[in-house]
Amino acid sequence: MSKIRSIHSIQIVDSRGAPSISCKVTLENDLSYISMVPSGASTGSREALELRDGGADFMGKGVQNALKNINSIIAPKLIGLDVNEQENIDHVMLDLDGSSDKSSLGANAILGVSLGALGAGALNKGIPLFQHINDVFTDVNKVQPTMRLPVPMLNIINGGEHADNNIDIQEFMIMPIGAQSLQQAMQWSTEIYATLKILLHEKGLSTGVGDEGGFAPNLKSTAEAIELIIRSIEKRNLIPGQDVGIALDCAATEFYENGVYTLKGENKILDSSEFADYLAALVSQYPIVSIEDGMDESDFTGWKILTERIGKKCQLVGDDLFVTNVKELQRGVDDELGNSILIKFNQIGTITETLQTIHLANSQAFTSVISHRSGETEDTVIADLAVGLGTGQIKTGAPCRSDRVAKYNRLLWIEAENPNLEFTKNVFG
Repeated sequence: MSKIRSIHSIQIVDSRGAPSISCKVTLENDLSYISMVPSGASTGSREALELRDGGADFMGKGVQNALKNINSIIAPKLIGLDVNEQENIDHVMLDLDGSSDKSSLGANAILGVSLGALGAGALNKGIPLFQHINDVFTDVNKVQPTMRLPVPMLNIINGGEHADNNIDIQEFMIMPIGAQSLQQAMQWSTEIYATLKILLHEKGLSTGVGDEGGFAPNLKSTAEAIELIIRSIEKRNLIPGQDVGIALDCAATEFYENGVYTLKGENKILDSSEFADYLAALVSQYPIVSIEDGMDESDFTGWKILTERIGKKCQLVGDDLFVTNVKELQRGVDDELGNSILIKFNQIGTITETLQTIHLANSQAFTSVISHRSGETEDTVIADLAVGLGTGQIKTGAPCRSDRVAKYNRLLWIEAENPNLEFTKNVFG
C-alpha cells in the first residue's frame, strides 16, 4: 500500500509572480502529498539547472517542458516504487537525467518529485514530516541526527539583488540567539521588525519591502543599515550581540568583477584582501555573528583570506560557493574556505543529495543553515527539514509576507505540539 500510484504536476506561481512547479504524488492507499518548488534570484553558477521554456510566454520563465519531463519521463519510471525508499526514488531520477547539472530533465522537475515523495512517505507512515526526514537522513547516512528547533535568521533590511535601492550588501538579518524558545525568538524578532519600521518612517525613509519581506530603504552605507538595526534592538530593551546577533548576506558575487569588489553605494573599489579587511572591520565594530557569501563564488583566494582573518570570530557561510553540493563542500573543507554551508535543496535537486551534503558538513564541524529562496511558495517543508535534521539554524526571510511567515508558523506549531523538542541554545556549537 506504500507504492506510488500516480505522479502529476502543474505550473503554479511563486512569490515573485514567476511560474514554478507543483507536484502531486499519490499512493496506492489514496494518500497524496503536493510539493512546491522555490526559485532563486541571486544564484550560483554551479547550481543545478532550473529548466525554463524561453520564448515569449511568462517572459521566458515558463516550466511546461519541465512538467512534460515529470509527467511523461519521470512518472512512468517511479510508479510502483515504494515511497519509503527515498534514496532509490532519487537515484532513479538521477539516472534518468544522466547529466552533471540535471540539465536534461531540469533540477526543478526532479526536485518537485523528490519533495512530493518525501511528503507522501511521511503521510504513509502517519508521522510528522520532520520525524520522517530524520528517518530518511538516518537511512541514507547511517547516522541519526538529534532533532531540535532552529534559531531563525530574519532578513529585515534588503539590498543588492533583493531590492531596488543603493545598498550593496544583499541582506541584513537578526538572529535571536539569546531567546529561550522559538516563541520568544519570534516575539523579539517581530517587535524589532516593527520598531525598525517606525525608525525608518521617522527618518522619512521607505518602508516598502523587498523580495524576502525586509525593508528596502535608500541608505548611505552598510554601517547605517547596521546601526538602524542596533537601535531597533536596543529600543526593545534587548542587548545586541547577547540577546540578538546580526547576520549579513553579502552576495559578493553580484558586485565582483575583474578581480575587484565594487561597492557602488559607498563608492569603493576593493581587492580581495581589502574587502576582507572591510568585513573584518564590521565584525570588530558591530555584533555580527554570521556572514554569508563574503567573497565571490570563485574567489578562492579571497575566501581563504577571509577565513583566516575572521573564521574564528564569525560564522562564514558558503552559499554560491558550495551550492549544496558534496563535491563543492569537500573542496571548501580541503582548502579551509569558510566554516558553514547554506542549504537550498533546489541548488542540487534531490532530497538524498541534500542530506548527503549536510552529513558531510556535520562530519567536518561545519554548521548548516537551512534556507528559503527569494522566489518562494507557501510550502513549509524547510521548517520540517531544519527540525528533523537538527541543524539549529533556519533562514527564511522577514516576519512579513505569507510565503515567509508560513515557515515560522509551522515551526511554532511544531514547538507547541512537541514540548520535548529542544530549542537551539548554542547556535554555533
